[in-house]
Amino acid sequence: MKNQFIRSLIAVALAAVPGALQAQPDAHYPPGIEGILCATLPPPGFYFRDYNIFYTADQLNNGAGDAYGSFHVLQFVTVPRAIWITDAKFLGGNVGGDVVIPVQVYESLNYKVPVLGHPVTFNGSRAGLGDAYVEGTLSWHPGQFDIGAAVGINIPTGNSGQPLQDYPGDGYWGPQLTLGATYYFDAAKTWAISALNRYEINTKDRDERQFDITPGQAWTLEYGLSKTLKDVCPAIKKMELGVAGYYQQRTTDSTGVEPYAALFFPYSRVAAAGPEINVDFPFCTTSLRYNYEFMAENRAQGNNVTLTLTKRF
Repeated sequence: MKNQFIRSLIAVALAAVPGALQAQPDAHYPPGIEGILCATLPPPGFYFRDYNIFYTADQLNNGAGDAYGSFHVLQFVTVPRAIWITDAKFLGGNVGGDVVIPVQVYESLNYKVPVLGHPVTFNGSRAGLGDAYVEGTLSWHPGQFDIGAAVGINIPTGNSGQPLQDYPGDGYWGPQLTLGATYYFDAAKTWAISALNRYEINTKDRDERQFDITPGQAWTLEYGLSKTLKDVCPAIKKMELGVAGYYQQRTTDSTGVEPYAALFFPYSRVAAAGPEINVDFPFCTTSLRYNYEFMAENRAQGNNVTLTLTKRF
């Protein structure tokens, strides 16, 4: 009986490995989407924004933050976002909303890692649809502050399945609360510091019904410090230079039949920082940001590059 239990535990651990190797295993929200001025919502209008996220890592860390096994992952995600900020007011703030749909998630993954003393190897790639997100927003701009708040929900519209199959969709609903602020140090609003908090409350995973698993809640902090340069040249109306970063962790334990809940959705965290440049052209705004992950536990540790294009209509 004991040997049978051990064999079953090893089998579950092997199945859980690909899920644990996701670049963002803690939350629906991939950290690093926003950077400098991350808490500032635009003035009233309709905007289309396209995030292009490149993530690569050659290191997988255990719970102590130490690398183990051989590992490589390459991910690309393109995330269109439609934003509408209205002139309508509620509690003194502009009412708005947006819809986010990760239309393409591509991942190439190969590794050889020990799980419960047994070597596990995988080499493959997959592309598919990620989960959608919709939210309602409020934004204020009092004095030298910008303040943004939102209530939204992650919708399991993406391709999902067992962790062994490594699907891009998460397979569960996730309400999300957002609150952040930007402070401008000078009256001309050329120096700014910004912080944006997101908190996710996850529901039961529909792909793990047999184990009754509810992933733990997750907190994401994005931040930035920036300097704005105006009228740089005739083709550039404004340029913003700065440093941005993120911190993400699971804040509560995953629940369900043990040890499966802890294996499929372990506690993990990550922190990153790096440079960013935003250029405001007459036809669109372009942002390029690089984040180096300098700390990671129970997840991959690597490099995150985000290219964002924003067009106002």
